[in-house]
Formats: sequence, structure tokens, C-alpha cells
Amino acid sequence: MNPPEAGGSGADRLRGPDRLRGKVVLVTGGAGGIAAATARRLAAAGAHVSLVDRDQPALDQLVATLGEGHLATAADVTDQMSLQAAARRTVEHFGRLDIVFACAGIGSASTVAVSSTEDLLRIVDVNLGGVIRTVKATLEEITANRGYYLLMSSAAALKNVPRANAYAASKAGVEAFGGALRLELAHKGVDVGVAHPAWVSTGMISGAGSRAGESRSLPWPFNVVSSTDTCADLLVGAIAARRRKVFVPRSLALMDPLRWISTGPLWDAFMKPRAALSVSRLESAAPNE
Repeated sequence: MNPPEAGGSGADRLRGPDRLRGKVVLVTGGAGGIAAATARRLAAAGAHVSLVDRDQPALDQLVATLGEGHLATAADVTDQMSLQAAARRTVEHFGRLDIVFACAGIGSASTVAVSSTEDLLRIVDVNLGGVIRTVKATLEEITANRGYYLLMSSAAALKNVPRANAYAASKAGVEAFGGALRLELAHKGVDVGVAHPAWVSTGMISGAGSRAGESRSLPWPFNVVSSTDTCADLLVGAIAARRRKVFVPRSLALMDPLRWISTGPLWDAFMKPRAALSVSRLESAAPNE
């Protein structure tokens, strides 16, 4: 299936999500959460969505709700060959690939002391390694079409909090990787954006009282919990505008140039008593090795 050619002077004059009409967008982690909500917005804007996730039945169920002209492919972001196959299938099906939203990721809410080395490294491999593999699998086609990447980082990259450890490291790594990639690809007509959502009402925090409590213990704007719909709207707007950065909530942008506050000694003084309580509770409840 070859979608109508998306580009040219007519498309350039479009504004907002209308710019996405006819574009082919590959979304990793597409079976649920932020990625699924974003996929719905992309489809509603007229984009052709290629969803990638390990969960094929969930993908098929979601694609069935998007209308005609979309694709679901099972792949694992820790498996380069499966990602390459998903990218190849996308191009074979649609005839091109214009945009990649690398959203697949996993969370953490534990301390280094009670986490296994394997669990900590898996978080980095999925969140950062998965982004790197996704870019490598799609880079040739995105470059050929002077396309756009949106890479999923997090508000965790902007602050220091206990129990985020490997998760925050992986998301800071995504931000740094995206910054370097942006400079490497700019002269080729490719734009790279990085997304920094704070708390979003997805499976990562719903039903987990300790994580919900953690959001309430932080100062504004780090304590804001956004809906998946609000998050998806902001992400689709960023994709349409090929933005360099997007923050959820928007107020989080204030902390980008001020992260010396949320990573400095005053922040440590604010967080240490809260960390002592949350860490002690978690580690005392953890099973003995």
C-alpha cells in the first residue's frame, strides 16, 4: 500500500496536526499507555501509523480501532533484528517512513540496594538501548525522507530523586543521545526532538500507591499528573511542528534551564528527609536476598 505523497508546497502550508496528513509514523511501545494514546491522535490527524510492540494481540486490538490504513508489527526494542524487520515491513507496506516516535520503555521504583544488577541494566537497555536500536533500524529511511524523530526521555532527566536511579540514568541518556543525533542529522534535513513528560496517568503509576505518593511529595511542577490524552495532544503537536523539545506539562519547561536547582545542594537538602523515609520503608519491606 502506498499512501499519497506527503510533502510539497501544499503540505508545507498546513498548520498543526494537519501537517501529519499522509505521513507514515512508526511508534514503538505502541500497545498501550502514552504510545497508544498518541497513535490514536496521529491516526485522527490523517497519519498512517505503524505500531510496534512485543504484544501482537494488543497491537491488533488497537489497530482495529484506528480505522483503515494502519499496521501492527510485533518486535522487541532489545532485539535489533526484530526492529529492522518491523522497519522494513513498514516501508514495504506504506512505501516510505517519515517519522519515528521512540516511546517504548519500562519504569522503576526501587533502590539500588534491593535491585538486582540484571534488573537495573535491563531498564537501561530497554529505555536507552531501545531508542538507539530504533534509530539505527530506521535511520536510512528517515534520512532519505528528511524526516523527524521524537525520542522519549522524562522529567526524571531534569531532577534527582531516590528510587529512580537506572530509570533516570536511561532517560538522561536518551536526552544526550538525542542532542548529539540532532546535530549529526541537521544538515541532512532531519529534525530530532526529545520528550520530557512528568507524571502521566498510565499503568506505570496507576495502582501503585508508592509511586502516586512520590508524585505528591515533589514540588511544582514535578508533582503535576497529566492525563494520557493531554500528554498525547502535546506530543502530536510537537511531532507536527518537528519541535526540538516537548514538556508535559508545559510548565515543566521552566525547569529545563534551571535544572541546577533540581540537581543541586538545595534540592538535596529538600529531598534527603523525604528520601530517608521512602527508602527506609521500601527496603524494610523488601524480601531478604
